[in-house]
Amino acid sequence: MRVLRLIFLIICVWLAQINEAFSSQGANSQGAIYHVKIDSAITPVTANFLSYALNYAQEKKGRALIIELDTPGGLVDSTREIVKEFLQSELPVVVYVSPRGARAASAGVFILLASHVAAMAPSTHVGAAHPVELTGKADPKMLEKIANDLTAWAKNLAEMRGRNSQFAELAVKESKSITEREALEQGVIEIIAENLEDLIKKLEGRKVKVKEQELLLTLKNAPVETIKEDFKTRFLKVLANPNLVYFLLMLGLLGIYFELSHPGSIFPGVFGAICLILAFLGLSIIPMNYAGLALILLAGLLFFLETQVTSHGLLTIGAIISLLLGSLILFGHNPPALRVYKPFLFTVVTTFAVLFGGVTYLAVKTLRKRPVSGGEGLIKKTGKALSNITPNEGKVFIEGEIWDAISDEEIPKGTKVEVVEKIGFTLRVRPIN
Repeated sequence: MRVLRLIFLIICVWLAQINEAFSSQGANSQGAIYHVKIDSAITPVTANFLSYALNYAQEKKGRALIIELDTPGGLVDSTREIVKEFLQSELPVVVYVSPRGARAASAGVFILLASHVAAMAPSTHVGAAHPVELTGKADPKMLEKIANDLTAWAKNLAEMRGRNSQFAELAVKESKSITEREALEQGVIEIIAENLEDLIKKLEGRKVKVKEQELLLTLKNAPVETIKEDFKTRFLKVLANPNLVYFLLMLGLLGIYFELSHPGSIFPGVFGAICLILAFLGLSIIPMNYAGLALILLAGLLFFLETQVTSHGLLTIGAIISLLLGSLILFGHNPPALRVYKPFLFTVVTTFAVLFGGVTYLAVKTLRKRPVSGGEGLIKKTGKALSNITPNEGKVFIEGEIWDAISDEEIPKGTKVEVVEKIGFTLRVRPIN
């Protein structure tokens, strides 16, 4: 009897283990948790990558997409594309402001509000979503219209997800920012998690509304798969840096300038052309002011013309002014994260001004300097008549050489003379009293 009980107990334990294994396999077969990191400004590159990640997670029948966010803000158009993807998603999207010290500022506020579940790590903050005017016109009424439009959008997103719409309004109109604790207390987020593992635990069993359907998050034992950026995305992400784009633009102009000034050098021209192409690729990603680009290109043209036209520095002065103005307004109306760092900008402009100013100074100095060789170098040189000099013939000794000489008047032998003109191999001279 005891043996039968022992056998029965072993069979029960074995069946329980089989059931747990099948349950685990069934849970895993439902799909993985997909995870991406966004730690830069929101640009078209970011929007394309998030769209790819969301579509990939949906195709793989994933359980959820967790976006680890740390952004200073970005472009409104790119943010709208991301939000549209979230609203049309058939997969729960969790936005997690992480790691410690991270922020969801400006555009990040809209991305957080649009998520199905909003979470933040300790020592993070969210807010400051007031718009930055991009058109170059400082019209208060236009700024007010833009702010009102974004306020309505933020409130709509907050109400759709059941979050605090008052904070959404203040974040846009008054650039209000709050910590993760304040965000949880005010109903802006749902979870504070120490790390990704803690977030997944706190998401377990939570109900979310996805496309009018209420889904229960079952993330226990689900594998986590990180979707990494491909080479193209990483490359374009690097080129979306305004400081790098500006520097490439300057290097390109410098290379082309040296190639045109010294034809046949080859390397400066090839290097400059590559830098310009990369700079224009970056400019296609980042919003820019075309007038600023035109002024910078004009500066490059004026610097080159200074080497071809005797302007005594006027072209260089115009080029420096054009370069400074163009540099200031090229990205001047972008959000702060997509502008050129001001100390770097002034350093580049100053370097170019000193470089080309020095070249111009040397060129002007050379033009004003008297020739020291050749026929022109003999003018006003003094020497001695070796014979009587007439309007038809004579000999003079100048600078260690004997020359045929003529004069408009008779000059006796031994008289000190000065060169007036060089005619072929004959010098026209005059006597020095």
